[in-house]
Amino acid sequence: MAFVISNLSGLVRQILVADAFGTSSVMEAFTAANRISETLFNLVAGGALGSAFIPIFTSLLAKEKREQAWRLASSITNLVLIVLTLTAALAAIFAPQLVRYILAPGFAADPAKEALAISLVRLMLPSAVLFGISGLVMGILNSHQKFFIPALTPSMYQIGMIFGVTVLTPRMGIHGLAWGVIIGAALHLILQLPLLFKQGGNYNFSLGLKSPNVREVARLMGPRLLGVAVVQLNFWINVRLASLQPEGSVTAIQIAFGLMLMPLAAIAQSIATAALPTFSIQVAQNKLQDMRGSLSATLRGILLLSIPASLGLILLRKPIITLLLQRGEFTARSTELVAWALLWYAAGLVGHAMVEILARAFYALHDTKTPVFIGIAAMSLNVLFSFLFSAAFSRQGWMPHGGLALANTLATSLEMVGLLWIMRKRLEGLEGKRIWSGVLKAGLSGGLMSIALWGWISLTRNSSTWILGAGGILVGSVVYLGALWILKTSELKQVYQVVRTRIK
Repeated sequence: MAFVISNLSGLVRQILVADAFGTSSVMEAFTAANRISETLFNLVAGGALGSAFIPIFTSLLAKEKREQAWRLASSITNLVLIVLTLTAALAAIFAPQLVRYILAPGFAADPAKEALAISLVRLMLPSAVLFGISGLVMGILNSHQKFFIPALTPSMYQIGMIFGVTVLTPRMGIHGLAWGVIIGAALHLILQLPLLFKQGGNYNFSLGLKSPNVREVARLMGPRLLGVAVVQLNFWINVRLASLQPEGSVTAIQIAFGLMLMPLAAIAQSIATAALPTFSIQVAQNKLQDMRGSLSATLRGILLLSIPASLGLILLRKPIITLLLQRGEFTARSTELVAWALLWYAAGLVGHAMVEILARAFYALHDTKTPVFIGIAAMSLNVLFSFLFSAAFSRQGWMPHGGLALANTLATSLEMVGLLWIMRKRLEGLEGKRIWSGVLKAGLSGGLMSIALWGWISLTRNSSTWILGAGGILVGSVVYLGALWILKTSELKQVYQVVRTRIK
């Protein structure tokens, strides 16, 4: 529910930003500039949090070694703070070179856009440091089975940006939105601090470079850093290629990817966040059979949720974008740009969702190398696909930024297949019959839902966007859930029983 709340606040932010800036050149400068801060956060804190810190910290807590656990948390926090501060300072110094030669060479044709991107890079870099510390605090709280407040923190970030676009932008232009990023990053951290203090841990200023636990985190983090770097390289290449394409392409792929991430966050990221500590405890207690059952049930649930979400986004992409974003500076042309990219991104929603869970399962097994090597192979293909598909789309007379989205979808699907195959061998099976049963039920129900949506779109083609979009979501949901109920899907019946019990 917290992820849903965060998604709704993110949607409000996206609506307001689209209304104020659309897919204009200043918005493209902001999108490119923010990529550098996000890269720093993901490389340093993201790598430590997602793959290395939580399994080790959780394992120490499970073994009743609280003092060692908190020493580890302090050391990692200090190291992340130092590394992020230094790298942010270097990025600020070399911002002109980063923008001109690496990130967005297409901006060189517009010196004003390039200069704006450089100034925005320097302004937003402190957000990487704030997010880095906040990300580790989130990991500490998740390890203590505290999920609600950490899961609300993205909404605090969105609130900061909403403040920026509504209060600061009228006076400061796009720089007001950049200040909103800084404010949101600060709120992201502040919200978690009261709950962190309640955990009773002792903070110290040691770097713990000789600690075996710190070294284990570093060992696990190394391969993960490489994998994150490859993923971020893909984002940079996308921005680079889109900067050379028609104006609006950079913003279009960013907005479309963000729209795909909304159901992904509610479906997969929320479940993966809760699953990692559970998987880690099962591994620490050497209960691999329990983990196999937990992972199988989680994957089946992910499939039942992500398949209809993917189909719904594909069929209803234009009315959804029109309904949510098309106003102010966000024109019908902007809608076309974003809808084209979303078509290809939405096809990869299932792959993204499965990878989220499978990667966490490997991290719980203290294996960061396997998902990283699979990810590197997939993302290397993504780079190749990005060049090939964008060029192929251009030759067909299609908007080339759609090729960037298709490249991401195909590469992620191949990554999912590789992770599934290796995890199946690692755990000596994944209860395949149960998973395939879920795929079959979700596929049949999704097919019926698609037919119903196709009919709805045909019937309401000349109606208002509200009727077409909102009605389509309602019709699709009813048909899909009804089909699952008729097929006697156990997860749906379990949810019904839980809700019924809570009501009583």
